[in-house]
Amino acid sequence: MKLSRSRGGAALVITAALALSGCASSTADDDASGTGLSGELTIFAAASLSGAFDQLADDFEAANPGAEVLPVTYDGSSVLATQLIEGAAADVFASADEPNMAKVTDAGLAESAEPFATNTLEIAVTPDNPFGIEGLDSLADGAASEPLTVVLCAAEVPCGNASKTLIDAAEITISPASEEQNVTAVLSKVKTGEADAGLVYRTDVTAAGDEVEGVEIANADDAVNVYPLVSLDDAQNPELAAAFVEFVLSPAGEDVLDSFGFGAP
Repeated sequence: MKLSRSRGGAALVITAALALSGCASSTADDDASGTGLSGELTIFAAASLSGAFDQLADDFEAANPGAEVLPVTYDGSSVLATQLIEGAAADVFASADEPNMAKVTDAGLAESAEPFATNTLEIAVTPDNPFGIEGLDSLADGAASEPLTVVLCAAEVPCGNASKTLIDAAEITISPASEEQNVTAVLSKVKTGEADAGLVYRTDVTAAGDEVEGVEIANADDAVNVYPLVSLDDAQNPELAAAFVEFVLSPAGEDVLDSFGFGAP
């Protein structure tokens, strides 16, 4: 969507007698509106997008001084989809997978969504990998000399569905100590030492810095998560919502996502 910037120029087409007041009025309008976009924006986004979308929100506000992105609501995509279907108000929804986005579009809350990023799983382990975890096989029941505390995402959320795909392909059984509703909760348990290992996105391992280590999973590309986003039909400010979606899809948005470790769709 190309935003119109012609309103200020229109003030120049006036009679000479009104030139001074007209130009003054035009300048005031331009200063107040910036790009012409204004108002508040409410975003629901998958938990794994937290760092990237906080940055995207800051950059969007910097480019559109009249716009205010409210604190983004982050959670598991299935949780957010359910909240939207049950009537929660939001302008933009970004999911960590296509099935949960389909729940929202199938419910008639939005048109077709746009893919904007991809992600794959890694095993997050405590620093220095004290148990010598080398891959999924190391997490299988009975594989270690002493039981490991492993945490996974619940099957209904994207990271849990991807985890199940890889575990089933490896033909192993992993009995998790808990199943969390979003990937942030899994990572938190590894960070705090409540878990020895957990399956999270590679972007989460990168963002955690030296708080965890990442162990690559063989054939992780067999369970690539495609992230779609959409401007919701009942957005309070449809123009602002559409502009944010366009910004995420732009080269500037792609650069931010790339800096956080996300792949191209």
